[in-house]
Amino acid sequence: MAIAQSAAAFTSAVRSSRPRPSRAAPSRVAASMATPEPARRLVAAFDPAIPLASAVTPPSGWYTDPDFLRLELDRVFLRGWQAVGHIWQVKNPNDYFTGRLGNVKFVICRDANGKLCAFHNVCRHHASLLACGSGQKSCFQCPYHGWTYGLDGVLLKATRISGIKNFNKNDFGLVPIQVATWGPFVLARFDDSFSQETVDDVVGDEWLGTASDLLSRNGIDTSLPHICRREYIIECNWKVFCDNYLDGGYHVPYAHGNLASGLQLQSYETLTYERVSVQRCESAQAEQNDFDRLGTKAIYAFVYPNFMINRYGPWMDTNLAVPLDAARCKVIFDYFLDKSLLDDQNFIDRSLKDSEQVQMEDIALCEGVQQGLESPVYGVGRYAPSVEMGMHHFHCLLHANLSE
Repeated sequence: MAIAQSAAAFTSAVRSSRPRPSRAAPSRVAASMATPEPARRLVAAFDPAIPLASAVTPPSGWYTDPDFLRLELDRVFLRGWQAVGHIWQVKNPNDYFTGRLGNVKFVICRDANGKLCAFHNVCRHHASLLACGSGQKSCFQCPYHGWTYGLDGVLLKATRISGIKNFNKNDFGLVPIQVATWGPFVLARFDDSFSQETVDDVVGDEWLGTASDLLSRNGIDTSLPHICRREYIIECNWKVFCDNYLDGGYHVPYAHGNLASGLQLQSYETLTYERVSVQRCESAQAEQNDFDRLGTKAIYAFVYPNFMINRYGPWMDTNLAVPLDAARCKVIFDYFLDKSLLDDQNFIDRSLKDSEQVQMEDIALCEGVQQGLESPVYGVGRYAPSVEMGMHHFHCLLHANLSE
């Protein structure tokens, strides 16, 4: 009865504060924004102190409210280390790639001396974006008025500024962002908690905590070359995708018949760490000479808030869920493969085809959940205590950040 009353109270609070679903992109995120009252009520509607077996899930407003997303961008994404790419994107001097997180546009590059750098991707003259996509450049030239910057961020040339007063070129370099690597991953930090000189000494502990040793021991390292990237725009809140990943294999036998046949689902287990949860599962025995992309075991690691690392057989793939608006996200898949199989194009093609099938099945699930979350009759749900501990851990971490 107490649980039912709690769920009813949550639903009432959510409905009173829940706005109509909106596709509007997040507005400019302040350095430390004040929490709007409706978003504050939504945060408070989830109680992380309630044990998993008695807990209700976060209210649907967590997944539909644009103000709530703005709060997440400020309190979650623009603080702490965030996965933004992989080392193969900036393998050589002059390599670069760009990205966006909320209203922050960034560029990651390796300068002529091989130093990894990161900057806000904004010209200091009149705010034009400097670079787009990825590739190689010896400098960044603004497409608007030609101001030119080195890959170390220094302003090299400011065009047609004769007669300007009180101008020091050294004050108008690109604004830097902290950048580091862990294993094959490139990380960025948009706050100012560390000096760049001390970043590499602490990034592993800060990003992964005590899970770093487990991941390192299980083949999540720099030995696997990058094969390809695939991107999906999904009509769901970014957390819907993460929740789907974190249900402990609950949905696999119902949604992924082909994948389920290759796994021993009864072996599924979930381990939680400070900011990481790891799901482990043994694979079914493959027949001799059968196509086998899964190997003998699979490890699925979720790194808070939005990065997923999947290591199975000769493969590693990563999933990065990037919020676009309250009901839409981009999920970026990168695939890495053991060097011994780089010339086996048939194996690569069949593996990617199987993976694509799983992604299409998950996208259909996630988009269906989003539509249900936007229904006026849904307020909160429940956890399956034996399998959804990783999801609950994720929600508790979010609550802690959003309550700060």
